[in-house]
Amino acid sequence: MRAARDAWSQARGLLAGRIAIVVLVVLAVASAGTGAAYAYDRSHNDVIANGVRVDTIDLGGLSETQARAKLERGLAPLRRPLVLRYRGGQFVLRPQSVDYSLQIDATVQRALAVSRRSWFVPRAWRDLTGGKVQTSLRPVVGYSGQGVARAVRKLQRRINGPPLNARIVPSAHGVTLYRSHPGRTVATGPLWHAIERRLSTPAASRTLRVPVVLKAPWRSASQLRKRYPSFITIDRGAFKLHLFKHLRLVRTYPIAVGQAGLETPAGLYHIQDKSVNPSWQVPLSAWAGSLAGRLIPPGPDDPIKARWMGLFNGAGIHGTDETWSIGHAVSHGCVRMLIPDVTELYDRVAVGTPVYIGD
Repeated sequence: MRAARDAWSQARGLLAGRIAIVVLVVLAVASAGTGAAYAYDRSHNDVIANGVRVDTIDLGGLSETQARAKLERGLAPLRRPLVLRYRGGQFVLRPQSVDYSLQIDATVQRALAVSRRSWFVPRAWRDLTGGKVQTSLRPVVGYSGQGVARAVRKLQRRINGPPLNARIVPSAHGVTLYRSHPGRTVATGPLWHAIERRLSTPAASRTLRVPVVLKAPWRSASQLRKRYPSFITIDRGAFKLHLFKHLRLVRTYPIAVGQAGLETPAGLYHIQDKSVNPSWQVPLSAWAGSLAGRLIPPGPDDPIKARWMGLFNGAGIHGTDETWSIGHAVSHGCVRMLIPDVTELYDRVAVGTPVYIGD
């Protein structure tokens, strides 16, 4: 029994000794491997790992010096001006206006830091087995935010504007319709983002369209056309009456106007009243002679023929059978028309129609 115990003790001691030898061998191998990995890593201390890029520029496997030279070439577009285009013009944002700096050395150091982020053993294993970091970095740049803000303010002064409503400008020759235009405001947030991106992205276009927000006017040209179903302009010098329907010229009529001293007054008026075959209240004027102040009923003695459209202070547009007077300044201030013409005009306009009189 004792002999068996002694045999067992001897065997156990032999096994422990063998295990110790194996452990020592493993430790020696591991130590040698770790040392080799450390030595390899030290020898690649300034080499950028495979898969590291700055924007689209691949720096994998390059030394600091090589990476610096490659970035100088690849990032050269960042030193070019930005052209900010907008409707009607453009603004050139030059690097010096925003104190722009392209920091190549800092960019290389960032790439190296990413390359050496893990423990040296897995780094060495990754390099030896062809592994990649797969990291894309932004180039390190510097610029003045105040400089960018100044550029944005200049663009706002050039671009920002309120909406312009459609409007009309009448004259003796016609009615000019000015169309509406939307208001424009620079979208400062998106513009800042676009500028910042282009200051650090060499592959991005150096030209960008300034983003704007449009504000619609409240009155359009089509609304004005609806607002003015009829409009009349009178050219005293040319003895012409122009009729516009929805601000489009549809007819021109020959007319007579007031004589010297009794001119048909210039200005913007409206048709105040309308009547068919009206009586004539003769004005109290030396021009009327013995008829001054009388009321002449419709008939052969009434010079106001067929139709009447009152404008102001007893003056208006009416028909006449004195066809010789058309094309001359002979009336007491009224606008005379041929009877067929005044009859046609009467049916095409309503009370309230604007009438502009000028030369």
